[in-house]
Amino acid sequence: MTDTVNSSPIRAVAFDLDGTLVDSVADLMHASNALLAELGRPPVDLAAVRSFVGDGAPKLVERVLAATGGVPAPDEAARCVKRFLAIYEADPSAHSTLYPGVAETLGRLAEAGLRLGVCTNKPMAATLRLLDDLGIAGRFAAVVGGDSYPSRKPSPEPVLGLLERLGVAPAQTVFVGDNEHDVAAARAAGVARVLVVPYGYARVPLDGLPHDGILGGFAELAERLSC
Repeated sequence: MTDTVNSSPIRAVAFDLDGTLVDSVADLMHASNALLAELGRPPVDLAAVRSFVGDGAPKLVERVLAATGGVPAPDEAARCVKRFLAIYEADPSAHSTLYPGVAETLGRLAEAGLRLGVCTNKPMAATLRLLDDLGIAGRFAAVVGGDSYPSRKPSPEPVLGLLERLGVAPAQTVFVGDNEHDVAAARAAGVARVLVVPYGYARVPLDGLPHDGILGGFAELAERLSC
């Protein structure tokens, strides 16, 4: 790998999942609306669900419930999260697709000898199924989900946990994400570079985040890393 930061060679690239590698919002909407139908509530649309994504399943369900009649008592809310996960994890990929250039770029990075990993706030069961269904599971040496550690992004804990599993130091790693939580977690973990894609589910303007660059598209990542 020819790209270096502070004289440390880049050995790994860590990726967010939803909004970075995969456009998964349609399946999240379908699972949300299946839950809401069981509760006798009105459905939510794609734009609403897109704005709810990014903080893990419990927060997504909380926002869906808040938008359709209010959040119930904690016990009932917990039951709703469990039911949502059962619906979603049964088929998380029916309407999800890789963003353009993802499969080919991951192949180029792997061929260049980089270790690749995923750090997502999505639960592990759905994450592993989604990666497998979309044909890219084999590209990743390690994967951590929203239930892998006590805290989720924007905490650096899952990022650092992923890097430990990959066997690389933060100074040898580039993190690629799509939103403010990815940037905050990666910065706090001390990775060498933080790059963001121009699409995805960010709730704040990308220009105002402390990243190291906005990719023109996912395929540009290989060029940025000289692969």
